[in-house]
This record gives sequence, C-alpha cells and structure tokens, in this order.
Amino acid sequence: MAFQKQTRRQFCAHTCQGAALALGGALASALQACGGGGGTTSAGGSVSALPTIDASLTSSGTVVLTIDSKSPLFSVGSAALVRTSGGNALVAHTAQDTFVAVSGNCTHQACTITGWANQVYVCPCHGSHFATTGEVLAGPAVISLPQFRTEFTNNVLTIL
Repeated sequence: MAFQKQTRRQFCAHTCQGAALALGGALASALQACGGGGGTTSAGGSVSALPTIDASLTSSGTVVLTIDSKSPLFSVGSAALVRTSGGNALVAHTAQDTFVAVSGNCTHQACTITGWANQVYVCPCHGSHFATTGEVLAGPAVISLPQFRTEFTNNVLTIL
C-alpha cells in the first residue's frame, strides 16, 4: 500500500479531525460515566424525589422532629431530606422505633442528595448511590456519608 503525499495543510486538518473524534468519544464516555442517571437507577428502577422537611436547630445544635401520621417519616421504610440552617440530613425510618440520619451532602462533590429509589439514596448530580446507613453502593463517590446519632421517644425524633 502506498501513502499519498499530503500537504502540510491536509496533514494538520486530518490530525485535528482525528484528535477531535478521539476527544469526542472520550468526553462522551466520561460524561456518560459521570451522568446523573437520567431518572433511573443502575438497576433500572425509577428515582423519586425525597420529601423535604424544613426544621430548626435547637440552641444545643440538635434537630427535633415530631413523627406523627402527617410526617413523611411516619411509615417504616420511608425517608426524607431534612433541611436546616446548619445543613442537610437524610433520615430513614428503618424499623418500628429506629431512624438513621446521615449527611445530606454527597461525598463526591457535595451536591444535596434528593433522590430515593428502592431504599437507596441517589445523588442527582453524578448518580452516586448510598445505603440508608450512608455506605457507598455505587460511585463516583467513594466515601460513605457521615452518620448522626438519633434518639426516638414519644413520637419525637432528635438528631444529634
């Protein structure tokens, strides 16, 4: 096979086209890998928005929530995003009198986690998945969400 002689202009044009194609493919792969999931989980389930509860911090820095039949956290298996002036927490009602609270900010790039699918928190920015305990189930996040202590007495949940 014989190579055709190219002008400098043709060489540069072909080289730039090849680089653009390679970069475009790499960029598309990177964006797909870091994508927000398009409203579905990796298992194909639908991602729902977490209910949001606006709460206040007490003078001691704790959050106190009444859990009654009107609360989005009333049923076992439910979860909510609790927003305060001090930050966000994700709260899951995991058993009859048991709640788990973790940071509401993704450890990948600090996006507020707002998705919920099949008992899993889903970050809307890059698709990281977290267990209700804060453990990373799927990245790009590699660090678990910090957990907060909780106490539940007489239908009052305290996040410490």
